[in-house]
Amino acid sequence: MAQSPVNHPVGAVKAPKAPTAQATIENTNVWSTRTLVTIALLCAISVLLSFVEFPLLPGVAWLSYDASLMPAAVCGFAFGPAAGLACGIISVVAHGILFADFTGAVMNLLVVIGFILPSALVYKRVHTLKGAIAGLALGIVFAVVMAVLGNLVVTPAWLGVPLDAVVAMIVPILIPFNLLKGLLNSILTLIVYKAISNLITPKKSQVKGK
Repeated sequence: MAQSPVNHPVGAVKAPKAPTAQATIENTNVWSTRTLVTIALLCAISVLLSFVEFPLLPGVAWLSYDASLMPAAVCGFAFGPAAGLACGIISVVAHGILFADFTGAVMNLLVVIGFILPSALVYKRVHTLKGAIAGLALGIVFAVVMAVLGNLVVTPAWLGVPLDAVVAMIVPILIPFNLLKGLLNSILTLIVYKAISNLITPKKSQVKGK
């Protein structure tokens, strides 16, 4: 007996095809290529400035000032505390290796952390001129403390200088030198960052009048 024809419903739903579109890969990089290039440039400037040294206090030629902290502070203001610390640490390590001055590198590293971290954190939270000044002022205080602690610990242990001699230098030499050093770095940071902030800072982070 002949079979009755099978009626196929009109507009039958076809089986879905397997997806062929590739999954979108999310870019998880914290810093863009432009930001990384700018940070690298500021690191290079910081290293170069570390070679330009001159004494600040008369009769204390062994304590010299250089402006290498300024590019690191500008970097911290523009891209955050991590970028500023990275810039400052790279400069200190490079200078220490080139001059084989590991004792000085350790003490400079403490000063970099003390100056950059508080100033960049405050400015990140209060993104105004007042925030920048407050952050730099706090950075000066922490940098002085770190410098004094570094001299108390590192100088006697690694250079063989008696602890009593280091203690005797704290008030007349170490504190005035590091206060003046921090003040100069802060003034330079404000001037330079004001001049170039809109050139290096991403547009979404730019603030008018800063």
